[in-house]
Amino acid sequence: MFRFLLVLAVVAVACGFKMHMKMEIPTFNKAVTAAMAGLFAATSISMPANALSKNDILSLSYLQVKGSGLANRCAEVTGSDSIAIAGKKLKVTDLCIEPTSWQVEEEVGVKKGVPVKEFVNTKLMTRQTYTLEGISGDLEVKDGKATFTEKDGIDYAATTVQLPGGERVPFLFSVKNLVAKSSSAGPVAPGFDLSGSFTVPSYRTGLFLDPKGRGTTTGYDFAGALPGLQNGVDGGESLFNENNKKFDVLSGDIEFSVTKVNAAEGEIGGVFVSNQPSDTDMGGKAPKQILSKGIFFAKLE
Repeated sequence: MFRFLLVLAVVAVACGFKMHMKMEIPTFNKAVTAAMAGLFAATSISMPANALSKNDILSLSYLQVKGSGLANRCAEVTGSDSIAIAGKKLKVTDLCIEPTSWQVEEEVGVKKGVPVKEFVNTKLMTRQTYTLEGISGDLEVKDGKATFTEKDGIDYAATTVQLPGGERVPFLFSVKNLVAKSSSAGPVAPGFDLSGSFTVPSYRTGLFLDPKGRGTTTGYDFAGALPGLQNGVDGGESLFNENNKKFDVLSGDIEFSVTKVNAAEGEIGGVFVSNQPSDTDMGGKAPKQILSKGIFFAKLE
């Protein structure tokens, strides 16, 4: 008798849950439709939903930001004004660079004996800690061109993406020592562009040890379990890069395009495209090319 009553209770709960779901699904579908419509109405580079202005973000308390992902978001700018540069030395503050998509250059086939490479889409594996924030520098006219020189701030972030086949590609998203020049002397207005190169430090530091205990400043000089392969005759060359750990310093390129300017607040915003190398595992492998796209925000003083 008890089992019979228990079965009836379970069936009743299930029926109620099913009816509840039938009532909730249309509302859920409407929300998804509205969100997708907003995304398609944005620019070609995906803009975050419910974008906030700088003042909106500053008005939030620590507890409101904590765990919400807003600390990884760049502010939005509205307006189509212009800010003159000629004869001035502007201070760029609060430069925020937020990637929204990542692609990795991969060999997708061979055509007439020549490898064919394309940038393929990836899946982000890093938590919301990949946005560069608080970057500052100078913007002035040099040799007839507007030039931005990066000086300080959180200008690099360790990031990892995953290829469709499952391979994970770590890289140091960076704009260290960036010197970017425009094609003109300004003013800063929608359509204003900046492009230049930056430094990409090694993803791993000198104290890092690989699974076999090899490192640059600490650890073994070669794998302890393979001493016979270190004679330089049989197999030594194939293991040289793995044994010879080094701190690689490479370079990348980035291009900014301004789409919004608020002269009253001294704010500019737009989109960017960055092309940089991935991690080399301290010289043990060839780097892959990473194509990052996203949005940026900055204040001019």
